[in-house]
Amino acid sequence: MRWQGQQLGVADEAALPGMEQLDGLVRTVTTPEFAGITFHEVAAKSALNHVPRSSSMPFDWTINPYRGCTHACVYCFARGTHEYLDLDAGRDFDSQIVVKVNVEDVLRRELARASWKREHVALGTNTDPYQRAEGRYRLMPGITTALAESGTPFSILTKGSLLRRDLPLLTRLHDQVPISLAFSIAVYDDALQQAIEPGTPTAQARLDTVRAAADAGFPVSVFLMPILPHLTDSSEALDAALERVKAAGAARVVHGALHLRPGVKPWFMRWLAREHPELLPAYRGLYPGASVNAPQAYRTLLAQRIRPLIRAHGLDGRADSAWQRAARQAPAPSRIVTTTRGRAARAALPEPATLF
Repeated sequence: MRWQGQQLGVADEAALPGMEQLDGLVRTVTTPEFAGITFHEVAAKSALNHVPRSSSMPFDWTINPYRGCTHACVYCFARGTHEYLDLDAGRDFDSQIVVKVNVEDVLRRELARASWKREHVALGTNTDPYQRAEGRYRLMPGITTALAESGTPFSILTKGSLLRRDLPLLTRLHDQVPISLAFSIAVYDDALQQAIEPGTPTAQARLDTVRAAADAGFPVSVFLMPILPHLTDSSEALDAALERVKAAGAARVVHGALHLRPGVKPWFMRWLAREHPELLPAYRGLYPGASVNAPQAYRTLLAQRIRPLIRAHGLDGRADSAWQRAARQAPAPSRIVTTTRGRAARAALPEPATLF
């Protein structure tokens, strides 16, 4: 959803560049509870986003109730999407938050179409649906209820602890459709976490939410990603992190090395120069020029380091719980359709995956 083509016909000369005229803009809000944050409330034209066929994602549909994210993770790959709004991928991404205030109503209309085949929908694949703004706008209960009432299975990936608010609702909705929950917890050193993810809850607060979700009967996945070269990738750090994840009741861990897309790399490198200048040469060697991914040799080494640890902690998803057995034996909701992409992904993963 670009700002362009969303005019109401009213220009605001004091607006940020590119935001003078917004079709669908309801209002722009600042509030003392969110110091330094501006919310741009918009009337969205669509809720369901179709994933391009060229994508490697194991799902075809997503919903993103927010654009921009107050978690302010320096490495967030979605930063570049803010440039579509003529905003920058740095501070604007952290502080100029687009809120699709009518997303539930639009979603219900889309789900009611005869053409909707009730394919799996992923939430949390771009910006976090349980970022702090959700505490103000409460969009997720309406979204998840609409999906469940239509017989549409879905998954949620979040870095927030706010999902805990909705656990009673999600538990009830799971009686209607399959629901997968995953938490992104990449950094377990409190000082580093506050430096690189300044708007997120602590790792322990997120682990406590993992425990609450597991106690509610969900086989929770934890995304240990991105793993940061020379900062969080030692065997000792990984083993300590996995021990805490296991103690929190998670069923499996998904891991991945840091990748730096074009809109993210300059912002991350500025942070690195300020916080860890001694690592600049190493990172320039790992991510030279326009490269996005760490070299294959590094990723292979990382996999060889972490996979035995994941197995040792019983976090490879192989453990079979009573909840999972019951879920397989329960009759599937009517007319749920699984995509070829989704079937291929589930052949490799115990639960439907979402990627942040």
